[in-house]
Amino acid sequence: MSLGSNLFQARKKSGFSQEEVAEKLGVSRQTISKWELDETLPDICQSKRMAELYHLTLDELIEFDPDLQEIERFIEDADEEKQSRINWTEMWGKKYPVLTTYQQIVKIQDYITPLEELQNRLKAEYGYHDLDAFLVLKDILAQMWNQKNNWPEAGS
Repeated sequence: MSLGSNLFQARKKSGFSQEEVAEKLGVSRQTISKWELDETLPDICQSKRMAELYHLTLDELIEFDPDLQEIERFIEDADEEKQSRINWTEMWGKKYPVLTTYQQIVKIQDYITPLEELQNRLKAEYGYHDLDAFLVLKDILAQMWNQKNNWPEAGS
């Protein structure tokens, strides 16, 4: 997406009209329109003020993705009880069907013991609790995948 499109999407998601944003920034509505149409660019100070107005960081505003924002907010707002009701394997299995079928093929127990040993090692060496050690292992696997495939790390 272009910067102008990001500005438009962020403004709409925040529920502001061009007039309201223009008034808060001390510019004309036409200026807001030109920014959103990529005809001109806001300066860094105006960009920072817009980010604050939309409750985003400057980086988030520049790379604004309303779908990603919605997913991130859901994760932040979901309490433990809600999260425990979600079958993550089933959900991700809609995108990656192997997650719903591998359990009939792979001898899972052959992998559990070595992974438990790694989890226990993280607990012993770094003082992590069970869940933290498990999450670190998951993240290490994700980083390994990203490096192997030259993908940027999550959050980069």
